[in-house]
Amino acid sequence: MTDRMVVVTGVSSGIGRATAVMLAARGFHVFGSVRRAEHAASLAKQLGDRFTALLFDVTDAAAIDAARTVVAKRLGDRTLAALVNSAGIALAGPLLYQDEAEFAQHLAVNVTGPFLVTRAFASLLGTDRSRSGEPGRIVMVSSISGGLATPFLGAYAASKHALEAYADTLRRELMPFGVDVVIVGPGAVATPIWDKGEAAGSDAYAATPYVEAFAGFQRWIVANGRKGLPPAVVAATIAEAITARSPRARYAVLRGKFAGWTVPRLLPRRMLDRMLAKRTGLSPRG
Repeated sequence: MTDRMVVVTGVSSGIGRATAVMLAARGFHVFGSVRRAEHAASLAKQLGDRFTALLFDVTDAAAIDAARTVVAKRLGDRTLAALVNSAGIALAGPLLYQDEAEFAQHLAVNVTGPFLVTRAFASLLGTDRSRSGEPGRIVMVSSISGGLATPFLGAYAASKHALEAYADTLRRELMPFGVDVVIVGPGAVATPIWDKGEAAGSDAYAATPYVEAFAGFQRWIVANGRKGLPPAVVAATIAEAITARSPRARYAVLRGKFAGWTVPRLLPRRMLDRMLAKRTGLSPRG
């Protein structure tokens, strides 16, 4: 893997950071995106000359294009080995009362962000056939919510469903160029996102009919998230998606995969509705 280069978005923490560390350990040079320069300091110290920070928000097309120029200069006429779209947000709330801007932010960061980043780096991955080397791969970091929509995570689930539809379409459109697209969908992962969720509290929905159910949901999801998989486990799957000779089109990465992913997707939707309603305190009264 010597001198092979990858771009990973959202490396300041969580899955993105773990992915940067793992790929650097496997000999890749990692270009990692952060929104503020100080967020890259500790990672740069840890990875040394295996890491280059890229400063951009995934919703800022101009900043993304500037970062592409930095990567292109380093690559020369070679192809980029991989692009990992890892940056994302998750903010819970009942859909009827969630702020419009908060809903839109999920789509901007989790869907339009990967669209903009992928569009900018696609030529480096091999859609520009003048580049030398094997075509690269694109990894979309989705979620269990990309296939299962649960109460109070509607905005997040909508964005991840959309991301997966985008990824599937893109994979088919890029077949003539040999550029593959792989989806990695984790379940609960122990990252700082759960601390943010706990800090947010449920006050914003105190005056709604969902106050009790949402408060209980938050307690459950924070506790469950903190017991989630280490980010390095997801990073290992991302590394497999990049390096395997024939990667799967989609990887589900979670504890209790059969009960938490396979079975719910096979159940009739009305049955799953009732199960989720009971779990989240949303069963009809009377």
